[in-house]
Amino acid sequence: MTDQPSRDPDDANEHRTAQFIGIGCLMTVLGGLSMAMAGVLLSTAVAFFTKAPRCDGLPTCNWHVYAGAGFVFGAVTLPMLVLNRLRLSAQDAKNNRG
Repeated sequence: MTDQPSRDPDDANEHRTAQFIGIGCLMTVLGGLSMAMAGVLLSTAVAFFTKAPRCDGLPTCNWHVYAGAGFVFGAVTLPMLVLNRLRLSAQDAKNNRG
């Protein structure tokens, strides 16, 4: 006989909530930074096609506007997508168990 600790559903929910918070925070930072870089790339393309004036040492003069908008977009969408996928996976696993 082995003594296995009983699994309390509340402990499992707390563990899952902690995992979701950790993953959500990480994805917020990663999504924001990656889309901020994509926003700066978009700003260079816009500046190229509109023949905007160039600033010395910067990709475009208004890069911060594109980077900020990209950061907000990525910081919202990537965590939503990842956490939604994790919830669906958890529901599928729960439905397959019993």
